[in-house]
Amino acid sequence: MNSDELWFASINGWAGQFAGLDWFMLQVSRESNLLIPGILLMGYWGWMKWGEARLAIPSLAILIGLSDFLGGQLKTLIGRPRPCQVLEHIHELVGCGGAFSMPSNHALNSGTAISFLVMLYPSLGWVLWPFLGLIGLSRVFLGAHYVTDVLVGVGLGVLLGGGMGFLLKTRVFQRKPVAD
Repeated sequence: MNSDELWFASINGWAGQFAGLDWFMLQVSRESNLLIPGILLMGYWGWMKWGEARLAIPSLAILIGLSDFLGGQLKTLIGRPRPCQVLEHIHELVGCGGAFSMPSNHALNSGTAISFLVMLYPSLGWVLWPFLGLIGLSRVFLGAHYVTDVLVGVGLGVLLGGGMGFLLKTRVFQRKPVAD
């Protein structure tokens, strides 16, 4: 067993041991659970800081779409099989998923969104970075990805989302209005 398989087995081995932990990890990994809170937060953002939100919210939506597309393309290019396709005795709580594993699109999309938001609002980091860690951990716990799939996804997401957040923060939001 290589180190990635050992890390996978260590984390995934907890699945099926505690019903409450299984339920929690399923909830953390379920994208639909972020829909209503996300809409409410975007509405609040638009209400409180319309000037930023009117540019940042569409930028974030485009970024997430781009990261999802990029992840799908990289999965096909890399062609790494999922753990459920090559390992025996795994706890598979969400089904095997698509054909390929690297990078984790959950981690890539979440890393993109979270790093974008933290770049704009660093004070959110104390909540969002641990949440990103939980999302990544849940993908391994549930049997969908190897640890390196998650790390690559998070790394790409941080580059993409953090890069765009940095550009918005330093190039757009810092501009002073031109006097007439």
